[in-house]
Amino acid sequence: MLGTKNFAIIGTGIVGTSIAVLLDRAGLKCIGVNTRSQASYQRFCRYLSKEHLSLEQISKQADLIFITTQDSSIEKVAEKLSAYKQRKKDQIWIHCSGSLRSEVMCKDTSLQVGYLSIHPLQAFATVDSALTVLAGTHYGLEGNSGKVEEIGVALVEMLGGIPHRIEPSKKTLYHAAAVVASNYLVSLSYLAAKLFNLTGINEEDALKSLLPLMEGSYKNIAQVGITEALTGPIARGDVQVVAKHLVEMPPEFVDIYKGLGRLALELGQKKANKHGYSYDKKTFQNLKLLLESSAEIGTHRSEENEYN
Repeated sequence: MLGTKNFAIIGTGIVGTSIAVLLDRAGLKCIGVNTRSQASYQRFCRYLSKEHLSLEQISKQADLIFITTQDSSIEKVAEKLSAYKQRKKDQIWIHCSGSLRSEVMCKDTSLQVGYLSIHPLQAFATVDSALTVLAGTHYGLEGNSGKVEEIGVALVEMLGGIPHRIEPSKKTLYHAAAVVASNYLVSLSYLAAKLFNLTGINEEDALKSLLPLMEGSYKNIAQVGITEALTGPIARGDVQVVAKHLVEMPPEFVDIYKGLGRLALELGQKKANKHGYSYDKKTFQNLKLLLESSAEIGTHRSEENEYN
């Protein structure tokens, strides 16, 4: 499908550089790059020595244009590209943002251009690490036509990735899921370390202690699935333990604990149903009451006052 198509990269950060290197290794020709940073360009050339081109040159020569700038610059670059009179026939513009739809690049509906987003579900610290982990990475992709999305599938497969087509109107939810799985995992680690710190364990030792526990949970999820991997007091229906947590926990962490606890209770129900049993009715109601948010408690009290 990609045949003899070539590509250019606009923005030579970690993602742009890594994609260029892998596509070049896979046999797709990189005609050049454009970046505002000389340091970034020099780093790119250490991996792949390519000419620095103007945006107008890229518009004239490239079949596929990757806009791998910061999210805030994607639309600006698309506006500049839209202003040029000459461009390759059936050109496709591609960004790798997880939060923006491909349609943000469409600044002139009269242009015969395809718009595509391919977003790697992975966290990259360096180009070297990205080149190592991109193979096997899952990608969310969406474009302005089925034909363009087929190109996206082919590109992801060339990168060694696994493509998943997503509904453009749900792109924000897709990105929120990625943030929860990646960024908020780091935040949860920070929360656990802070709680350990309150017991007298310093952050370094807390991390050494908690990482094996987290790794064990991750492996359980991978091996038996999310529902079966749930353990702990909510899974056991241990109301007293949960109540003590909430009493002794610093107030600023209570709502976070409750929110996660409500999800754990939902999972606990699913796990019980799967194995043919259920929570004791009183136990379930007590857990549910303990884990209600402040807003829910306020609503219940207002309803009680209304009828008293």
